[in-house]
Amino acid sequence: MKIVVNDQEFEVIIVRKKANKNTYLRVNEDLNIYVTTNYYTKDKEILKLIKDNEKAIMRMYERQRKKKQSEESFTYLGKKYDIVYLNTKDIILGDTRILIDKDYDLNKWLLKQAKVVFKEELDKIYNIFPTTIPYPSLTIRFMKTRWGVCNVRTKRVTLNLELIKKDIKYLDYVIAHELSHLVYPNHSKSFWALVERVIPNYKLLRKEMRNYE
Repeated sequence: MKIVVNDQEFEVIIVRKKANKNTYLRVNEDLNIYVTTNYYTKDKEILKLIKDNEKAIMRMYERQRKKKQSEESFTYLGKKYDIVYLNTKDIILGDTRILIDKDYDLNKWLLKQAKVVFKEELDKIYNIFPTTIPYPSLTIRFMKTRWGVCNVRTKRVTLNLELIKKDIKYLDYVIAHELSHLVYPNHSKSFWALVERVIPNYKLLRKEMRNYE
């Protein structure tokens, strides 16, 4: 059956299981509403349950929609590209599309690009840094909860691979942030004042980056 939730029409798939004592709602990758319940739950009860949980359903729908959208597109340095699969050995990056083989490991390509781009930006920020600091070693890896890390003892800066997908201004802010830790291993007023000398609009960038998390 079909139902309209918040002006959005959904197909409702009802899965009845004898062992189910409760009724569960979810939105799957196909963007349909799935209801798992027992054999004795009436359709009108299901419709009422959906109506009572419209906000939760729309949140699930948005998560799945964004996930599906991200799987069909690719973001590099702040620009989104449509993915087109071809029988090719090389990646071809056009103005609006990226052409790749369906078995190509995009993360491998991103890491290769990041090694070049991150090093260039590290050099750029280091050369304009207002305080004398040792040149740090650079590590790039995927991190779930942090954009960057500075190990003050070993003088190593680690940058999140995900930054290669963002506009370069965010990468520059993170680099300036981590380099500032080589002077102030804390988040004191002096630390933030140093960051601001390098990236005057760091507060705005920091706020915008929270939306990615």
